[in-house]
Amino acid sequence: MGWQKSLQGSEVSKARTIYLNEPLKNNFCKNSISTAKYNMWSFLPRYLYLQFSKAANAFFLFITILQQIPDVSPTGKYTTLLPLMIILTISGIKEIVEDYKRHIADKLVNTKDIIVLRENVWKIIMWKEVIVGDIVKASNGQFLPADMVLISSSEPQVTCYVATSNLDGETNLKLRQALLETAQMQTERQLSSLSGKIECEGPNRHFNTFIGTLYLNDESPVPIGPDQVLLRGTQLKNTQWVLGIVVYTGFETKFMQNSIKSPLKKSRVEKVTNVQILVLFVLLLAMSLVSCVGAILWNVEGTWYFGTKDYSSHSLGFDLLVFIILYHNLIPISLLVTLEIVKYVQAMFINWDEDMHYKENNIYAIARTSNLNEELGQVKYLFSDKTGTLTCNIMKFKKCSIAGIIYGNQSDKSDIDTKKLSLSPSVLTESYEFNDPTLLQNFENGHPTKDYIKEFLTLLCVCHTVIPERDEDKIIYQASSPDEAALVKWVKKLGFVFTTRTPTSVTIEADTVIYERLSEDSLFMKETLTHLEHFAKGGLRTLCVAYTDLTEEEYQQWLTEYKKASSVIQDRMQSLEECYDKIEKKFLLLGATAIEDRLQARVPETIVTLLKANIRIWVLTGDKQETAINIAYSCKLISAQMPRIRLNTHSLEATQQAVTQNCEALGTLIGKENDLALIIDGETLKYALNFEVERSFLNLALSCRAVLCCRLSPLQKAEIVYLVKKHVGAITLAIGDGANDVGMIQMAHVGVGISGNEGMQATNNSDYSIAQFSYLEKLLLVHGAWNYFRVTKCILYCFYKNVVLYIIELWFAFVNGFSGQIIFEHWCISLYNVIFTSLPPFTLGIFEQCCSQKSLLTYPQLYTVSQTGKTFNTKVFWFQCINALVHSFILFWMPMKMLEHDMVLQGGHTTDYLFLGNFIYTYVVVTVCLKAGLDTLSWTKFSHLAIWGSIIIWMVFFAIYSFVWPTIPVAPEMTGQVNMILVCPYFWLGFLIVPIVCLILNLIWKSIKNTCNRTLLEEVREMESNRVQELNPTMFKMRVEAKNVQMSLASQPHKIVFRHESVDQSTPYGYAFSQVEQAVITQEELICSYDTTKSQGCKSLNKASSGPNYE
Repeated sequence: MGWQKSLQGSEVSKARTIYLNEPLKNNFCKNSISTAKYNMWSFLPRYLYLQFSKAANAFFLFITILQQIPDVSPTGKYTTLLPLMIILTISGIKEIVEDYKRHIADKLVNTKDIIVLRENVWKIIMWKEVIVGDIVKASNGQFLPADMVLISSSEPQVTCYVATSNLDGETNLKLRQALLETAQMQTERQLSSLSGKIECEGPNRHFNTFIGTLYLNDESPVPIGPDQVLLRGTQLKNTQWVLGIVVYTGFETKFMQNSIKSPLKKSRVEKVTNVQILVLFVLLLAMSLVSCVGAILWNVEGTWYFGTKDYSSHSLGFDLLVFIILYHNLIPISLLVTLEIVKYVQAMFINWDEDMHYKENNIYAIARTSNLNEELGQVKYLFSDKTGTLTCNIMKFKKCSIAGIIYGNQSDKSDIDTKKLSLSPSVLTESYEFNDPTLLQNFENGHPTKDYIKEFLTLLCVCHTVIPERDEDKIIYQASSPDEAALVKWVKKLGFVFTTRTPTSVTIEADTVIYERLSEDSLFMKETLTHLEHFAKGGLRTLCVAYTDLTEEEYQQWLTEYKKASSVIQDRMQSLEECYDKIEKKFLLLGATAIEDRLQARVPETIVTLLKANIRIWVLTGDKQETAINIAYSCKLISAQMPRIRLNTHSLEATQQAVTQNCEALGTLIGKENDLALIIDGETLKYALNFEVERSFLNLALSCRAVLCCRLSPLQKAEIVYLVKKHVGAITLAIGDGANDVGMIQMAHVGVGISGNEGMQATNNSDYSIAQFSYLEKLLLVHGAWNYFRVTKCILYCFYKNVVLYIIELWFAFVNGFSGQIIFEHWCISLYNVIFTSLPPFTLGIFEQCCSQKSLLTYPQLYTVSQTGKTFNTKVFWFQCINALVHSFILFWMPMKMLEHDMVLQGGHTTDYLFLGNFIYTYVVVTVCLKAGLDTLSWTKFSHLAIWGSIIIWMVFFAIYSFVWPTIPVAPEMTGQVNMILVCPYFWLGFLIVPIVCLILNLIWKSIKNTCNRTLLEEVREMESNRVQELNPTMFKMRVEAKNVQMSLASQPHKIVFRHESVDQSTPYGYAFSQVEQAVITQEELICSYDTTKSQGCKSLNKASSGPNYE
C-alpha cells in the first residue's frame, strides 16, 4: 500500500514547538492545498508517462523511431509520427481541461477569507496565507482553515459547537471547550501580549487524539487535549465566534493527512486492451521473422535475374526492421483516438441525461472523466457513505405512541382523509410528515388519554438540551442533536412552544400542569413495545418517553447528592451515574416517538435493484453503529430476520478470536454470499486490518450479504476499499458526498460524488458526480452496461478490421518473394482507418445498445453480462483474431485465384499487382463494413449511414483518385485503375461472392448461438422483438424469470450455528438518538450556563455571520 507510506511516516514525525506571536520562529508547511493531478512543471513528464504506459502509444513511438533510420521505412518517415502527435495533442488538451477544473476548485478553497491577528490588528486574509502560530477568529457558520487550539469563545463555559460531517460524516454537533487559562483573552491588546509556546505532537491522521502543552510565561504548563482542538474542514455552529492558535496547516492538518494522492486510474478494459496489443506485437514479430526466413530461402534458392545469392546478417537485420514497419499497422493506431472520441460522446450522453437531472437544484449528472465509462458496467462492490449519500441530513417527526395508541399512520389513507387533514394546518410539520389529526382531536375532545397526551407533549417540550434564540418574532432552535430539534419543532407545531431557557427554569407557551398518577406500575407496556418494534421495522429512530412524580422534598434531597457527586475528584462519572440511578427509577411509561432520518428519494428501491444486479453494497460511515443499522433497515439493505455479526473488540487477540470463530461457524459457506450482516466499528477494524487477521476478516465480510463499517476515519474507508480492490480483483465503486469520503472515492476503481450539503470536495475529487443516490441505478445499469458493450465492440472491431487488411500483406509476401513490396497503394493504406472504415467503429461505440433502457431497468440481472466481462476477454479476442485471419485468407486467395492466369484488357494491356490490390481492397472495405452490421444489435439511421456510406465513400474516392494524376502529382500508378476494374466481370462476381463467403460462417455461428445456447440477454431481446408483434409479454417475462433463477441473489437458507457472542439474531426494537459524546463538560453544566432572556450582544467581537440553524 504505497499510498499509505507517506501517511504512516507522518505519524511518527517528531514533536513541534509553536511560538506565540513570533511568526519568524514558526517555519512549517504552507496552508495551500492541491487536489489536481498536474501542475505546470509536472504535467509534461507525468502526462507522457501516462500516455506511453499504454502499450499502443509505446509501440508507435518505437515505430516512429525506426522510421527515422535512413532507407529502412518503406512508408516514409512521418506516416506514424504525425498521427501519434495528433493523438497525444487531443488527449493532452482533454487532460488539461479536466485538471483545470480541479485547479479552479482548489483555488476556491485556498482563496476563502478568514480573520487573523497580524501586527496587533484584525486582518482579513486568504486561507492559503494562514501560517502556524496565527491567532484566528472564526464566526458562526464559517469553516475552519487549519487545525487550531481553541483559546476563547463567545459562549458560556468558553465552549463552542462544530459540525464534523466533513470529517466523520456525523450530523450531530461536537462540543469543544477552550482553555480556562486563556478564556478572558479576547481583545487585540490581550492577544498581542500573549507570550509563550505550545509543544505538541507532530502531524498525524488521528482525529480523536491530540497531545500538547501550553507554556505561558510565568505560569504553570497547561495540558491540551483533543477537546481543545478545532480541525480544518469542520464548521462552527451555534457559536457567535471563537479564537484559536493554528498548530497544523495545509497537508499537515489531520483532514489532509487522511486524504490520499490523486491516482491515475485505468479501466480494466484498457488494461486488457494493452495486453492484447502486446499479443499483437508478438504476432507482428512472428510475421516479420517468418517473412525474413522466407526472404532467406527465396534468395538462397536464387533467381537468375536477381544476380546474387549472398545474404548477410546485415541484410537479415535490415529486412527485419523493414517487415516490422511494413506490418506495424496490424496494431490500430486509430483505435486510441477513436476511443477518445467515443468515450467523450458517451460522457456527454451522461451529462445530458434528463433522468439524472435534479430539477429542484437544477443539477445535472457530470462525467468528470471519460476514461472509465465502461468501468461503470462492471461494478461488483459498491462502497457507500451514509450521511448525505443515503440520507438527506434531515430529521422529520413521523409517528408516536401515546398511552398505547399509535399516531401518524395516516399516510396510506384515502384522499378524503388527506383533504380533512389539510383543514388542520397546526397538526402538520413543516414538511407535512406527521399527518394524523386524531392526536389533537383526542386532546381537545376529552378522550380518556387526554392527560397522557398532555404529559407526553409537555415532557418533549421540556426535557432536552435545545437553546432557543429569538430573531424578531421568530424562534430559532439551536440544537447539538438534530433529533432533539425535530422533537421540539414538532411539539411547537402542536402548540407547545419552548420559548426561554435560564439556568434554573424553562418556559413554554402551554399549560404545564403535571397530573398525579395513581398507578404503581407502568401501563401500556405491551402496546408500546409492539409499536416500538413496528417503528423500528420501518427504519425509524425511536425514543421511549416516561416520567415519575417527585415531591419537593425528594427533589431537594436528590439535588444535594447530585451537587456532592459533581464535586468529587476521583471516579466522578461513576458517582454521577449512581446518583442518576437513584432518581431514574419507577418511571411510568407514556409512549414513544419515531423520527425519520430521511432517506433520499428511491434509495430502498435503488438498493434492491442493485442487489438484483449482483452488486454487493457496503456502507462505510463515521457515524455510530445504532444510526448506521437504523439506516440499513430503512433502505432495505438489512432485514429484521437477518442475523447480525457485530465485531466490537478492543484488542488484536479478541478481534482475531471473534473473526476466527465466526468463520468456523460458516464452514463450507465461507466465501459464498449468505443472508448475514456484518457490523464492525473503527477501533475493531484497526485490528482486523492487521496482516494476521486481514484475510480471515475479508473472507468473513465477503460471506455476508451486507457489511456496515461504522466509526471509520476517512483513511479507514480508503483502506477497506483497497483491501477489496487488492484481494478480490473485482471492480469497486465508492460513492459519497463529503470531504471525509474523498479517500475512498479516489481509491476505488470508480469514484462517484454526490452534490449534497457537505461542500464540493467529494464531487471535485470524483470521476462522476450525481445529485441523488437513486441516479446510480441508471448510471450503472443503463449507461454502464451500454458503454461497456459499446467500448468493447468498438475495440474488437478495430482489431478485426486491421488484422483483415494487414495480414493480406503477409499472404502477398508469399507471392512477391518476401521483397517487402506492398499490394495496396500507400495512401489507400493510410486512409483505410482514417476515412474508409472510420464510421462503423463510431456507430458501434456511440449508438450500440444491447437492449432497451426499459429492459435493463426491469431486469437488472442483465447487468451481470457486462459485470462478468464474458464479452471481452482473451478468449473473445483470440476468436476475433482467428476470424479476421480466416477472412483475410479468403479475401486474398479467392481474388488471387480468380486472376491467376491474368486477363487482357481493352487495347491489349495486361494487369499489374495494383489491379489485384484494388480488387482485394474493395472486397475488404465491403466485408468489414458488413461485419459491423452483423455485430450491430441496435440498428439506427446512423448505422445505415456508416455501413453503406463507407462503401460508397470508397467507391467514389477510388473513381476520383484514378484521375487526379498528373493534375495533382500523387499516385501515378493509380491512373485509369477504375476504368480497368469496373469493366472487369471478375470484379463484380467477386464483389458478390467474396464477402458472402467470408461472413456466411459468422452468420451461421450467430444463429446457432442465439438458438441453442441462449442467454438471458437473448431472451429479453426476443421479448422486445415480439412486443412489436403484439405478442403476450407476460409469457416472455415468465420465461426470463425462469431463465434467471440461476442468477438470483436470493440466498438459499442454510443452517448456520453461531456460538460467538458477537452474533445477534434477535429482532431489533429501536435505536439510540445521536447525542454529544465524550463532551469536555456535561450537558447539565452546559445547559445550566445559558440564560436566553439576556442579550448576547456583548459576546460578539464582530457581527457574526449567520449560518444554517434548526428552526
